[in-house]
Amino acid sequence: MQSIIGTRPINKLIIKFSIPAVISMLAGALYNIIDQIFIGNGIEDIVMGATTVAFPIVTICMALALLCGVGGASNFNIESGRGEHSRARHAVGTALFLLCSGGIILMVFVVVFLDPMLRVCGATDILMDYSLTYASITAFGIPLLIITTGGTHLIRADKSPAYSMLCTLSGVGINSLLTPVFIFIFGWGIAGAAWATVIGQFASASLVIFYFLKRQKMNLKWHDLFPVWRRIKRILSLGLAASINQAALLIVQILINNQLAKYGAQSIYSSEIAITCAGVVTKVTTIFLGVVIGISHGCQPIWGFNYGAENYGRVKEAYKKAVILCLSVGIMFFIVFQIFPSYIIQMFGVKNEVGIIFAVRYFRIFMFMIFISGLQPMSSGFFTSIGKAKLGVITTLSRQITLIVPLMLVPLWQGIDGIIFAGPIADVFAAIITLFLALREINKMR
Repeated sequence: MQSIIGTRPINKLIIKFSIPAVISMLAGALYNIIDQIFIGNGIEDIVMGATTVAFPIVTICMALALLCGVGGASNFNIESGRGEHSRARHAVGTALFLLCSGGIILMVFVVVFLDPMLRVCGATDILMDYSLTYASITAFGIPLLIITTGGTHLIRADKSPAYSMLCTLSGVGINSLLTPVFIFIFGWGIAGAAWATVIGQFASASLVIFYFLKRQKMNLKWHDLFPVWRRIKRILSLGLAASINQAALLIVQILINNQLAKYGAQSIYSSEIAITCAGVVTKVTTIFLGVVIGISHGCQPIWGFNYGAENYGRVKEAYKKAVILCLSVGIMFFIVFQIFPSYIIQMFGVKNEVGIIFAVRYFRIFMFMIFISGLQPMSSGFFTSIGKAKLGVITTLSRQITLIVPLMLVPLWQGIDGIIFAGPIADVFAAIITLFLALREINKMR
């Protein structure tokens, strides 16, 4: 399989690895979207704001999972390309240890400090009870979510993209079946959506654990699970860009929630409507990000292996084709978001006329530059896979922290308009910075 990555046509390799990765990412995005749709249609549309407030906790989990999972997978690919197979196995074993221990620690922290965390995330008095109900249940699925998210990256690096996809799809399928049963038949309300999510996460995590016990190809041994600081440091450095991307998203999510609560109360919309509708837009956008990041994850074994083998021509070719794919996907989503925003928002059960007006405007303006915004997360994965962790971090921070946070704290427009227009402005400058760094790095490859 390793020789295939170094010799098979790039187009075929991208298809082989990216399609399962994209499906896995989309399946992960559907977890929260399914909850939103059934909550909005089965309970009350305003209750969807509770999942929006709780969503930053999911982002924290993703940050930890990607830190260990992407870092371990990138380290594995680079060492495999160099022929250092024992080091490659130890990278995976260390990553698994970090995923399991980190997930348990984070779960305990969230359970203990849940109330103040939700307040920081923008929970209003009206949304607080719903948010506590939902998040107090899903908190027990934190270790399962982290093991699944990080573990599927390691499974994909072990050249089993189809099984990686199965791990995620199984959980989404169970969640999709149980959520309407728990809400509509059992009458459990938002708690039913939370329990369906946790049960789905349990199924996915069980498949990940089974893979490393019975099906893994890398010949992983028990002693590979014992970490050493040198290996931990390497994994964390390579996974830092992907993790910081989620951490930056966390900051932006919290900032947006709080700014919407503040300026929404001063507008015709209200705080709860603004948070709820913006949350729907954010959840729908995760579908776009799922496709783009899935392309990046699918290309990472190609980039990492060929970079480690000093086959730079294939690295350049794979990056160029990933750029074309991301731009094409972005154009398709741009068309959908500009033409059909009202249909999308009503699918989530939003019936309030004022809420629909706000959501349509938020869709069309905040996501106006979506056709180029995929270059930043894709290129961040590219830098990570070739061992350029610092460039991955810079690329990640360019939009989320360096640009969008100042634009929201000191808006160019008054009130909610300042939040809405911050998105496209940040996307333009982030794309320029990303392409500059990527082209400079590619030109260094000789």
